[in-house]
Formats: sequence, structure tokens, C-alpha cells
Amino acid sequence: MSVPNAFLDPASIAVVGATDDRAKWGYWLATGALRGAHRRTVWLVNRQARPLFGHPSHPSLDALPEAPELVVLCVPAQQVKPVVAQALARGTRALLAITAGLGADEAELDLMLRAAGARLLGPNSLGLYDAGADLQLAWGTFTPGPLAIVSQSGQLGLEIATLAARSGLGVSRFYSVGNQLGVTAADLLEALVEDERTTTVALYLEGFTEGPRVMAALRALRRAGKPTLVLSTGASDGSRRLARSHTGSLTSAVDVVEAACRTAGALRVATVRDLVGTARYLSSVAPPRGRRLAIVSDSGGQGGLAADVAASFGLSTPVFSPELRRKLGDLLPVGAALANPVDLAGAGEADLTVYAAVSEVIAASGEADAIVLSGYFGCYGEDAPVLVEAEHAVVDRLGHLAGGDVPLVVHSMSDRSAAVERMARRRLPAYAAIESALGALAHAASLGPGREPAVANQAASRPATGYWAARETLAALGIPVPGAVRVGDAAEVAGQFARLRAPVVLKAGWLEHKSEHGGIRAGLADADAVSLAFEEMSARLGPGEYVLEEQDTRAGVVEMLVGARRDRDFGPTITVGFGGVEAELWRDARVELAPVDRATALAMLDALRCRPLLAGWRGKPAVDVGALADVVVAVSEALARDPGLTDLEINPIRVAAGGVLAVDALIVHEATTEKEQPCPR
Repeated sequence: MSVPNAFLDPASIAVVGATDDRAKWGYWLATGALRGAHRRTVWLVNRQARPLFGHPSHPSLDALPEAPELVVLCVPAQQVKPVVAQALARGTRALLAITAGLGADEAELDLMLRAAGARLLGPNSLGLYDAGADLQLAWGTFTPGPLAIVSQSGQLGLEIATLAARSGLGVSRFYSVGNQLGVTAADLLEALVEDERTTTVALYLEGFTEGPRVMAALRALRRAGKPTLVLSTGASDGSRRLARSHTGSLTSAVDVVEAACRTAGALRVATVRDLVGTARYLSSVAPPRGRRLAIVSDSGGQGGLAADVAASFGLSTPVFSPELRRKLGDLLPVGAALANPVDLAGAGEADLTVYAAVSEVIAASGEADAIVLSGYFGCYGEDAPVLVEAEHAVVDRLGHLAGGDVPLVVHSMSDRSAAVERMARRRLPAYAAIESALGALAHAASLGPGREPAVANQAASRPATGYWAARETLAALGIPVPGAVRVGDAAEVAGQFARLRAPVVLKAGWLEHKSEHGGIRAGLADADAVSLAFEEMSARLGPGEYVLEEQDTRAGVVEMLVGARRDRDFGPTITVGFGGVEAELWRDARVELAPVDRATALAMLDALRCRPLLAGWRGKPAVDVGALADVVVAVSEALARDPGLTDLEINPIRVAAGGVLAVDALIVHEATTEKEQPCPR
């Protein structure tokens, strides 16, 4: 649903609860509204009807000469419904509610608004700001700039705006969505796609109730060249209440949000400082094409520290080729470090243009995806005024370089010099701390283009539980499973065992976590051993569907986990990770939204810490990674096309050089998630 123009550039505003008491909300809303009085009609509503800020006020909305296009409420909770009713009766169809703590009244308010076809931003909102429309209806002050902020927490959104302003980055639009009773975060994100003043978006959400719509908006923003940086807390955790698989315990709400961001081409960050630092970078230059970093410093110590910090952020500092080192040597004195990091060895003090010349040679070499210039540059003119013009000339030269294919970031020991301020005007990102500079660069390098999720044809759900049903599902998907038979009593065991290749495994097929309840016995080599195992297990666990299965005895096997789960907010997800009984211990997993293609599945495997095991560890043969990726794709598609399927997990799936074999699995359908599941006696 689109955002009404009344929330973007209203023709008239009424502030209900206006006051000249600076400690109250009504002061900030009234003074903010009056700043735009040259552009729109502003009415102040105060029960005493006394003049405020040289403007008349009115005792109620009924006393206004006409209906305001936007009504702003900062009144006690018990007064909200009467004021809203009054506004709706006058014909107003857009409202901003600062008031919190409505309780049960919120549901009644929602019904009132829906019946009237009206929209409300809030309640529990900190307000809104639009630099282009001279519209400020919020607590605090805002500096105009290119960053748009959409935040479920008003104070956290204000913190982003404040920190951004201190770092030289202003705000284009600010929206505190509060409880999202009417206008939602998705509405506002969609409206930002066409906003010419916005180049970067900051989003904070505590829940993703409109997950698919939010993702569609983030994709549209990415296509428009407006990357979004996302902060979140425990979003979509409620979906884990029904999780009974290892997948549910291996992945967190944050993992799912990060997967959604990758799919949408957005980037999740951990802190406000990370967000602002990265937004400063993205508002100036494009993300680097890779993670190869060239470090240029006028101090060996600062260069070495920069290399260590870069490594901690996953950036590499490759050794330069002999040809590039020769070209750098032509610019620098004998003894200068040339391999990467580059130490100018005093050359910059002798000739400031060396900073630009060295950076230009590296950028043209094709051996780096980004350059960081670390050290004293930015301080010369501040400490020696005679060098101001020369330093500014180098800043201009570097600014031209920063906008090219190899972006450049500056770490300067000064954060307020005229040279540093000039860097901001030349769209050259500059930071006072090396970790801030490299953190922003690394975050920007992680910002992908996103991907359009594949659409799987839906199929009717066939509710089924138990291991045998899971085996049948996997076989239908083309995923190899061992030979097996079902047994129900001791009389069947010996005869059925003869049909299999020994050794075999005996499993209590209805148990979801068999090893935890003694519901699995492996290495059974003959009929007597199988009979004894069955007698012991059935006596302890009771009657049920038992499965005899051929044991995988291949050498060089790596046990992995592949699990698909339906998230409450984002829908189907797919996880791959290190598997077996120690899966939760190592917690090495990667999650994406489902379905995924083969390239994405292979990228998921490459992101795992256990990836070297798959490539062959300490002389062991490499396993069939391609076959494992095919399983990831097949399981992701199975969940995506069956709306009744909530969990489908293989743990472990044993991967060897000769292929994969699924030796345990769990399947859960919607029809069975609320039922009490069988458990051991």
C-alpha cells in the first residue's frame, strides 16, 4: 500500500497538544511544524487556546477553519481515541501518533481507522522528518543529507541520525514507525525508491511481519542504486517454537535475517556505529569489486596494524607483483616497503603528491580492489599552514581516484582539519580510526547484488511422520538412501535381515532424535546380533515402526546436515552445515532463503568452517561436493513447493568421494506440528 502524500508533503498540519514547554513533546512538534509554515498551513491545538510562538492556537480540531490533511497527536493515552474520532469526523485521513501505552485501545483505534479509510503512523512513534519538504515532526534536530532512516525504535533511529550528523552525513527522510498500526516499514521503504535525495537507507526492525514485502522493497532499492543497511534484534524468533529439528537449534533469528538481507541485496550490520560508518562510505563511493586491499601508509607501524585489522575483517593484502613493485620503487626512496603494505618512508613529507602518485599506480595495476591510505595525511596543513594549498590539491586528486573502479578510503590522524573536510566534499571517505575505515570498507565489500528467489510450483501436502516416510520423500527427490526394511516384531527380524547387506543399523523409526533415546544400534553383523538388539530396544521403547538399514561403511566420509525449515516471517529457508551427533556443538552452518540454485548451494558450502574437510583434509580424498550441493537444491525446492511441509532435515548425510547417502532424516508437516509426538517410555 502506497504512503499518502500527507506523510510526505502535507498541505496542512494540525499539532494537537502544542505547548511552549521545551521539555514536552508538544514543543518540538509545534516548533518543527512551524519551520515549514512558508510551505503549508500549520494550526496549533491547545486546550487553553493561548498564543504560542507568536501564532494563535485553537482549543480543538473542531475549532479549525478546515480539516487538516495531517493531524499530529501528542496527548495522553486516554485522549487519543476521542481526538482521532474528532479528526476523522472532520475529514482528516492521515494521522501521526506519538502517544504510547494505548493497550486495548489500540485494537479499537485500528478498527476506527480502517472503517474511515484512514492511515496512522505510530502509535509510539518518535515522529518524521523530510528534508526536501521542510517537514519536521519529531523530537530533536536533523541535518539534511542523503541517508534515509526507517526505524521501529524512535530513539535508536534518532541515535543513527545524531551519529550520522556528527560524522558529516545528513538525513533525507526519517520515519519512526512505532507500532505500525497503519503505515508500515514496508510502505515507507517502497516510497524511498523514487526519492531523489536518498542514496542510502538505514532500517531497524524488531520483527518482520511483512517479511516478503520488506524484501521486495529492499530489492527495489538495491536496483535503484540505494543500498540498505539493516539493524535488527530477535526478529522471527517465534517461528522456532515449533522447531524440533537440529536445523532449528543450529540457526538463529539473526541467521535468517542475514539470509534475507543477502537475498535482497541489503546488508545486516551489528551496531549503530557500523551502520553510520558504512553509510558514509556508500554515500560517497561504490562498493569494491572484491576483497583485495592495498595499504599505503607513511608509517610502518600504522601500515602493519592496518594489515592486521584488515585480516580480522576478512580483507586480504596480497603481495604485489614484481612489475608493480618496480613502478612503486621509481616513486619512493631506497628502503621503502613495496610489497603491500607500502611504506612511503618519508617520501610524503618531501613531496605531498607522492600520496596520490602511489595510489594511482596501484589503482591502475589491477592488483587491488580497494586502497586504504593510513597515517598523517590530512594533518599537514593543520600543523603547517604553508602546506594547506598543496595538501588540498592532493585531496582533489585523490577524490577523482576514489570515484573510479578502485575506491580509496583515508584513515587520517586528524578528524576535523580543513583537508579532512575537503575530503568529504570530494566524496572521499575519511575516518579517524583505522578500524572504522576498514570496517566500512569490509561491510561495503560484503554488499552483494541480491538474487531473485526462484518460484517453486506448489504441491499438495501429504502429511506423514516417521523415518520411513522421510526416506520415501528423499528417494522421490532423487537423494540416495541405504537399502532398508521395516520390522514390527521379533518374528520378522531374522527373515528381513537376510534381505540386506551386513552390517546393518536398527532404528526406532518414530523417534526424532534417536541417539539421545537409545533408539539406534549400529554394526549389527549377523541375525543373532540383530535379534538381540531388537529384543532389548523394543522392550525399552515399546512397540512401533522399527527400521533395519544397511550401514554405510565407505571410507573417507564427512557427515553433514541439510535442513529446510519454514520461517514464520520469511517463509522457506535452507541450511547446510557440519552434521552428525555433534552438530549443535560445532554450530557450523549457513542458511539462505529457499529455494536456492546450485551456484548458491556451492557458495553456502564454501562459507562453512568445515569446508577444508570436504576438499580432503590431511591426505584424505576430496568428497563429492557437487552431489552435496544437488541435495541442498533438491531439499530447498521440496520445502518451497509444498506449503504444508514445515521441516525436512537430513542429519547426517554422509558424503564421500563416490557420492552422498542420507542415513537419517526427519519430516514434519503442518498437520503434525501441533500434535503431541510419540516419545520413549
